[in-house]
Amino acid sequence: MRHRRHLLLTLSAPSRTYAAELLGVWGIVTVVVGSGIMAERLSSDVALQLLANTIATTGGLVLFISLFAPVSGAQFNPVVTVVQWAAGRMPGRNVAPFIVAQVAGACLGAVTANAMFGLDAVNVSSRVRDGGPIIAGEVVATAVLLLLIEGFLRSDRAGLIPWMVAAWITAAYWCTSSTSFANPAVSIGRSLSDTFAGIDPTSLPMFFVGQFVGGAVGCVVARLVFD
Repeated sequence: MRHRRHLLLTLSAPSRTYAAELLGVWGIVTVVVGSGIMAERLSSDVALQLLANTIATTGGLVLFISLFAPVSGAQFNPVVTVVQWAAGRMPGRNVAPFIVAQVAGACLGAVTANAMFGLDAVNVSSRVRDGGPIIAGEVVATAVLLLLIEGFLRSDRAGLIPWMVAAWITAAYWCTSSTSFANPAVSIGRSLSDTFAGIDPTSLPMFFVGQFVGGAVGCVVARLVFD
């Protein structure tokens, strides 16, 4: 035990922060992609597949956000990171390393899930998700996500965020046309798996636009309501 503690202490505080972001997103994407693969193998019913994917994702979100929030804030999302910087809660020099860690974790999560189920470690998705209604779904999903994060932060109820993020993503899987990616890093990771949770890389640019627009909308609404 003493030896283990010594090894942990060799990591600098910034390194631990970036490691927490990488591991958190890795865990979430492993859950999202892996549960999607398992659901496809167990049932041909798409509604049942989405339900299984939803349940697993909800559990993963609560777990990993709660686990790593004390280390990095469990941002796990480039939109959230940019908003934290814009709100003056983190220095600009940390933004790029946070996003790199998040994207790396997402890619590793997809590779892990693919490998666990005997697929090629990287198999680029061919699942096209495009069109105005789907992008509108991403705007809504990300807007509400940022509204709730900012709302709970601004009202001194940050301890509820892991549960409320999971609650919204659970709902948004079913009420948005895009099934709520709401995260550019996770979207990139999911493009590396040609399975239930995948997304064709050609669909990513407009997803990013929808996600960042939604993030901005959510922040504006939070400021109007809570400030």
